[in-house]
Amino acid sequence: MNRHPANPALDTAEGLTRLGLRDRWYALCRSDEVRRGELTRIERLGEALLLWRDANGTVHVQEDRCPHRGARLSDGVHLGDRVGCSYHGVQTDAEGVVVSVPGSPGCTLEGKKKLRTFPAEEHNEAVFAWFGADEDAPAPALVLPEGMQEPWDQFLAYVEWDAPWVFSLDNLMDPMHGAFLHRKSHTMAGGRREAVFAVRDTKDGFVFEKTDQAGVNFDWSEWIDTDMHWVRLEIPYPQTAGPGGPFRIVCTATPINETQHAAFFWRCRDVQGWQRDVWRFLYKARLEERHWAVLEQDRVMEEAMPLDAWSRENLYQHDLAVVKLRRQLKAEAEKQAAERTGGAS
Repeated sequence: MNRHPANPALDTAEGLTRLGLRDRWYALCRSDEVRRGELTRIERLGEALLLWRDANGTVHVQEDRCPHRGARLSDGVHLGDRVGCSYHGVQTDAEGVVVSVPGSPGCTLEGKKKLRTFPAEEHNEAVFAWFGADEDAPAPALVLPEGMQEPWDQFLAYVEWDAPWVFSLDNLMDPMHGAFLHRKSHTMAGGRREAVFAVRDTKDGFVFEKTDQAGVNFDWSEWIDTDMHWVRLEIPYPQTAGPGGPFRIVCTATPINETQHAAFFWRCRDVQGWQRDVWRFLYKARLEERHWAVLEQDRVMEEAMPLDAWSRENLYQHDLAVVKLRRQLKAEAEKQAAERTGGAS
């Protein structure tokens, strides 16, 4: 058994569903939110986290809790390769090892790994961390989906919304809302307002797509689970939007707590050389403002939904992907909760 030391909700299936499965990578924040020489506190997945950079600029993610008496390390002092707690001066390094206890040099606390440290990486303007059920087990490689790798180019849109993270997952795996909520937005006016959908399983998840329309509107979404939850979709673009073919969006959502989440939307085009320069100019000059308007429509809709929205739904054929995704999340949450508690309820 490996119960969570600080948040009992994370030992239950309901808590893991609301606060995020473990044994997954999650995006935490924009890279530029973690500045050199500063200590940054954030809440993610029901955990209080400390983010900081060492002298080489490498980002570190740790529990925001001094191993001595539990004070916030984020209120402490950045010491280059370590962090000093303001309460009693206890210093911990990037590996979570207590390297100095100024008030009692040589005490038994020194030299011991006492601070939980999360494996962290940076990609595409964002900080990622591995939340393992077993904090001592090594993290698997973070696999970025197509669109996040060369030769693709990206812009990141980052938001924090007052709604459960699963509301954004539902929204992303619901292509049909584009024909209604976003019908007057940008390029989503085309196509039919009725459709029949089908689910197609893939190696790492599944695709939910219209059977009677393709390449016209927001016509499909793909759920990807490669030790991290991703959603990928495409929206056709006219030639006036520049080179690069369809506009691909790679998304992920991360719980902050049970009622708030952070969401990441990488807007991607397959462009190189001068075409990349044209795309980046057009995006900043004409497209970015329109894309933020679409996200604002999603935000307003999600934040206005009641927290118990799932309990009084009446779903139909367009919601097949939502149902499939929820079942997968619930099954994994129940499995992880049983492993954490030894099967105890």
